[in-house]
Amino acid sequence: MTDDFYRIKRLPPYVIAEVNAMRAAARASGEDIIDLGMGNPDLPPPEHVIEKLVEVARKPDAHGYSQSKGIPGLRKAQANYYGRRFGVDLDPETEVVVTMGSKEGLASLATAITAPGDVVLAPNPSYPIHTFGFIIAGATIRAVPTTPDEAYFESLERAMAFTVPRPSVLVMGYPSNPTSEVVDLAFYERVVEFAKEHGLWIISDLAYSELYYDGKPTPSILQVKGAKDVAVEFTSLSKTYSMAGWRMGFGVGNKTLIAAMTRVKSYLDYGAFTPIQAAACAALNGPQDIVAKNRELYHKRRDVLVESFARAGWDIPSPRASMFAWAPLPPALAHLGSLEFSKQLLTHAKVAVAPGVGYGENGEGFVRIAMVENEQRLRQAARNVRRYLASMGVNTPAQGVL
Repeated sequence: MTDDFYRIKRLPPYVIAEVNAMRAAARASGEDIIDLGMGNPDLPPPEHVIEKLVEVARKPDAHGYSQSKGIPGLRKAQANYYGRRFGVDLDPETEVVVTMGSKEGLASLATAITAPGDVVLAPNPSYPIHTFGFIIAGATIRAVPTTPDEAYFESLERAMAFTVPRPSVLVMGYPSNPTSEVVDLAFYERVVEFAKEHGLWIISDLAYSELYYDGKPTPSILQVKGAKDVAVEFTSLSKTYSMAGWRMGFGVGNKTLIAAMTRVKSYLDYGAFTPIQAAACAALNGPQDIVAKNRELYHKRRDVLVESFARAGWDIPSPRASMFAWAPLPPALAHLGSLEFSKQLLTHAKVAVAPGVGYGENGEGFVRIAMVENEQRLRQAARNVRRYLASMGVNTPAQGVL
């Protein structure tokens, strides 16, 4: 008997878990920790969504197994959302599947389409499931940058020219988690053209589609003519409707990929609890004022975060989208590295952030800050950070109102 399991050997220690464990221990001991680490919304879903959940849960026949690929009404609601938001036509029967959050969907698709030894192109830094979903399935990862510029396409060209076996899948996610970078439709047009030329499947993660702050709505790759020939896209209700714990997401697009994922899911699960799916229908089909409300709220939090932390002595680039800021370590403390800096920030400033190295080696030198506390708490975090920086000998601006 051996405990040297193949897939477990391929998974490194989850460094973000170290900070999470420290945070939990500190809170258990009664410390007031300002948690800007996990992207866990602090807002409730719309009231009508909760009411629908309760209404359906009271029905005696609502507690059996559901449908693995999602109830028909929910798949139709997602197809209608894509039509309204992006002008994209989707067949609810063959081009939409309901997932238990986008994370489960990405993992199920990786299981469905990956053979041991396959090479997958994935961004670095990136949300861990973008790489480890495929690593668990047996693939080898070749990293590409997240920056949507010429260097990105040069990296793709090198990967296709010099990688053996040739890559078969390209993973991307914009607005990016963790870097908050955004792209335009012209970028997606080049990616689709490249994928068709080189025989690549494209997996796009669009979890933060509704959290944009420069007045330009984020596009979907499926808006590109012919994109459905090669691409599938994942979205989630987690951030848009403040339903993170409900675990409700979608995969849409290419029929072949959707069919493969649906078949694998049919062996793994019976679908999300039917009342949750019914409530998800209410979210997508009902009043949409929460979408703009949440966008405005995160926009204000972004401005407070950037302004107050700058006055505390830590300059953070203003994110154009998502619920995260991708913050370079203060130059005077860059030598600590992102993990040690995160630990010290938690211990001495009582502020939890996510170390950038947890999102890939190219995340070293950064931390991810989630805008999941209210404006007052963000200002309190800035005051705590100022005191910590001063204690480390970092020159901070003159004392002022934070």
